[in-house]
Amino acid sequence: MEAAALLVTEALGGSRYALARLISLVEDDGADARAALATLYPHTGQAHVVGVTGAPGTGKSTLVNQLAKSLRAQGTTVGVVAVDPSSPFSGGALLGDRLRMRDLAGDPGVFIRSMASRGSLGGLARATGDVVKVLDGVGFDVVLVETVGAGQAEVDIARTAHTTVVVEAPGLGDEIQALKAGLMEIADVLVVNKADRPGAAKTARALEMVIGRNAPRGEAGQDGWCPPILQAIALDGTGVPEVLDAVAAHREHLRATGLWATRERERVETELLGALRQELLDQLLARVGEDQIQAWVERIAAREVDVYTAMQFILDAD
Repeated sequence: MEAAALLVTEALGGSRYALARLISLVEDDGADARAALATLYPHTGQAHVVGVTGAPGTGKSTLVNQLAKSLRAQGTTVGVVAVDPSSPFSGGALLGDRLRMRDLAGDPGVFIRSMASRGSLGGLARATGDVVKVLDGVGFDVVLVETVGAGQAEVDIARTAHTTVVVEAPGLGDEIQALKAGLMEIADVLVVNKADRPGAAKTARALEMVIGRNAPRGEAGQDGWCPPILQAIALDGTGVPEVLDAVAAHREHLRATGLWATRERERVETELLGALRQELLDQLLARVGEDQIQAWVERIAAREVDVYTAMQFILDAD
């Protein structure tokens, strides 16, 4: 516990080595990790958490790289959490420490952390929210969270971020890749990346039509915000300032309307219920034992009993 407290103190003091060790501790979970998060928690709540999500091949990493560079040019400190596919061999992040963002290396105002998704649905690793808290707590102004681009369950990003940027691109075999993943509902800013490619304008128009299903273009939704649809070429930075302006405008909208606090409460509620579910499940499994669980699995597989009956027997067992 003392070591965890020392790591927090050193990380708050600006030690990047301590910060890296603290994030590793949090990723591994355990009593020390929870103690460290408890110590750090009063320092959180200041960062603007921006999620960047979308279908594979849309250029999310390149856009995140450009967003981070532009924010640094403004004097804004940036933490980046990049959730990568898990290695089938080691369980680690396949892309390592984000080689595509190596031009940000050496900047003390940027900290980049790759995380393995470890099979988690929604493109977010289990500990992503806790790593965001660490980066927030040690003082980064903006935390960019890039998801793995797994597809159908990527809406999980909306539960972690204040502002969600959904990235689209033309020529991926579907006019609106994100529509299938249900991303339109959680988009605060829409970006058609690779806008120099044929079909970019058509993709933007298709997005306009999707947004218009809920409200005519130019009219705000239920939360008073109409998601802007922007075009960008992340490779050379074209359109990136406009994306940043839209992100900043959304933050101001959240602050002005009180939605910032509302989203924070929703995030906390989701996190608390998730933590309770996991802890209660862990306690139950520890009490029942692996052998009993496997015995019930065998009975269910043999069609001797159904899942819900087995569940009730397990819950009622002393």
